[in-house]
Amino acid sequence: MADTNPGFVPLVHPDEVQPELTLRALLLGAILGIVFGAASTYLALRVGLTVSASVPIAVIAIAILRPRAGKRAILEHNITQTTGSAGESVAAAVVFTVPALILLGYPMEVGLTTLIALTGGVLGVLMMVPLRRYLIVKEHGKLRYPEGKACAEILRVGELGGTSAKKVFVGMGIGVLFQGFKAVLGGVKGTVAVTLDKLVGKTVAGKAAYFGKTELACDFDPALLGVGYIIGYRTSLIMVAGSLLSTLILIPMVFTFGQAIQGNFGLATKPIAEMSSVEIWKNYVRQIGAGAVAMGGLFALWRALPAIFSALTQSAKGLFGGGSGRTGDRTDRDTPFPILLLGAVGLVAMVALVPAFQVDWLGAVMILVFGFLFAVVSSRVTGEVGSTSTPLSGMTIAVLMGTCAIFVANGMSGAQYSVLALMIGAIVCIAISNAGTCSQDLKTGYLVGATPVRQQGALIVGVLASVLAVGWTAYLLNASETTETRLATRFAVAPALLEGKGEIVSKFESNARATDANAPEPKSYRFVKLDVADLPQGAGLEPGNYLVDTATNEAVYRRLDGIGSGRLQAPQATLMATVIDGILTQRLPWDLILIGVAISIFIELLGFRALTFAVGVYLPLASTMPVFLGGLVRKTSDRLRKREPDAEDESHGTLWCSGLIAGASILGILSAMQSFLPDFDREVGLHPTLAILRDWSGGAAGAEVEGLGDLFGFGLLAVLCYLMFLGARGKNHEAPKVP
Repeated sequence: MADTNPGFVPLVHPDEVQPELTLRALLLGAILGIVFGAASTYLALRVGLTVSASVPIAVIAIAILRPRAGKRAILEHNITQTTGSAGESVAAAVVFTVPALILLGYPMEVGLTTLIALTGGVLGVLMMVPLRRYLIVKEHGKLRYPEGKACAEILRVGELGGTSAKKVFVGMGIGVLFQGFKAVLGGVKGTVAVTLDKLVGKTVAGKAAYFGKTELACDFDPALLGVGYIIGYRTSLIMVAGSLLSTLILIPMVFTFGQAIQGNFGLATKPIAEMSSVEIWKNYVRQIGAGAVAMGGLFALWRALPAIFSALTQSAKGLFGGGSGRTGDRTDRDTPFPILLLGAVGLVAMVALVPAFQVDWLGAVMILVFGFLFAVVSSRVTGEVGSTSTPLSGMTIAVLMGTCAIFVANGMSGAQYSVLALMIGAIVCIAISNAGTCSQDLKTGYLVGATPVRQQGALIVGVLASVLAVGWTAYLLNASETTETRLATRFAVAPALLEGKGEIVSKFESNARATDANAPEPKSYRFVKLDVADLPQGAGLEPGNYLVDTATNEAVYRRLDGIGSGRLQAPQATLMATVIDGILTQRLPWDLILIGVAISIFIELLGFRALTFAVGVYLPLASTMPVFLGGLVRKTSDRLRKREPDAEDESHGTLWCSGLIAGASILGILSAMQSFLPDFDREVGLHPTLAILRDWSGGAAGAEVEGLGDLFGFGLLAVLCYLMFLGARGKNHEAPKVP
């Protein structure tokens, strides 16, 4: 007997033949997948968040792909959103894991990043497809798959003539306009800020150092405002609360109690009394935040354990306890199982055989086992709570902890095994992320009457199209923010620290060569992470990544990668690096880490989700404040328009903000590429030829006139918030929804 629902009829009947896997649908989906994949990469590096791309891609597809004479286009629209959605899921998982390479002391290479993304992305599709008949068909009516169902509703309404594509395109245009005004023309400061001493006056400020070390800041970033609206007021409030804890309590507390300490304390290279608030955050508070994020991730894993266990047991019963349920219908054709099995085994074998992965056969087997195990979990949990609430970080932590535990049990401890553990975790993380997205897409296809095997082919095309965009975006964003400083005095590095380390061409020397043809050819150096014990005493050098001359074994440059510093904090990647380093090397600032652990425990005891709060503790206030402002607009809009607060089916503002995020993120990526042009002003972050507005009083480099620049920036943020509020107008569609 087929595992079907007798009373269910899809929007396109199984006997109906309509255009589906067409070239125009695939091309549009691939292009949109690249766009939204790049945007998701930018967002995940900035604040560790991504937003679903399926609905806006579906809306754009409805607007662009018109029905051909006598035919319906709904199945083509579905193929477009299926192809495009792969970009967002791959981007999220890549940025959550692969940048940890830098934090563990290995260079980030675009080729390796692309290979990891490709392997994990395809593996996720291959491992989810065998589950379709059980999770999507047999469990129809039990598993909600909220994003998949919402996307099917968008496609249904679009076929009836109702579409909100205009909102997406208007939001995209606004995002490009505001981001270009800031990041290209330099018409407004990138971060608007004020210290409390300016607010309370010199008389009051002079009585306590607290006021001078407490700065309220907000990045002028339209994409983050859009993210805040989509995730809702409550989540954005919890996140900014974590940053406020760091800004208003932890930083002033470190200064108050540490300013009397003579000399350097901990890993810092200067006394606390001489530090700015940013330096205090960098040397102390960020480590506290990393501990909080790690503990928050463990809480997320603990909460997910019942769902994980249930998913495994129920899926096992469905897979091994029932029949195949095959029918001859068009809507029941899957990719043949032998192809899926050969593809999965072949990919894992490739990982073991290609030297770039640095994975042995034990690691390859672990990828296969953990990959399928958590692909089952991800697909089912996604059906129960949706993609947004699926504990991707928690599942990845479980994989990393299990991997590292196996290593330690077999005597494989030490930093040399950290890259192997990360490779396993990264590929599995991407696989389980894409498995969840794949299940949402197949649910949409089931509701509209798509052909499964064609959708599965579109998913593979989506992965292939997006991995290059994700890999290059992450690589170029990191390179654009990276700085190298030539050491005044070289020092010898122990040969043991150089074993297995990758090589990289000096950016400092490449830039010199680009501006001066007579400069020496740039050389390749070993990329090495050095701790305090590895540095010469009394030299005032910070622990971190250094470039070491391969001929002399001497450190020549101090390298500060863009990822993990500045605007690209990559909180999830920091979490993964912390877990691996903590288990395999035990070389962590445990006093600070444990304070963060205690903060997360305290937040859980209060009844809140610690991970969201912990991400706020880790991120600077400037990054989370625009997210909160977006959430505040959402709360205002919901209240005045009498909507359910933070409802998942709110479409008007979500579509507008999805366009805002895409437009601002893409222009943010393009503007970051200015750093590769000659004469780029790295201090201001603008190119003097393009930034024609940078020198006016309110501009990015204008002379300060009684806080005019900050006041203008706040005013422009208020204008953007008002435009966002206007974009959220309208009532959600009340027509009957898909079954």
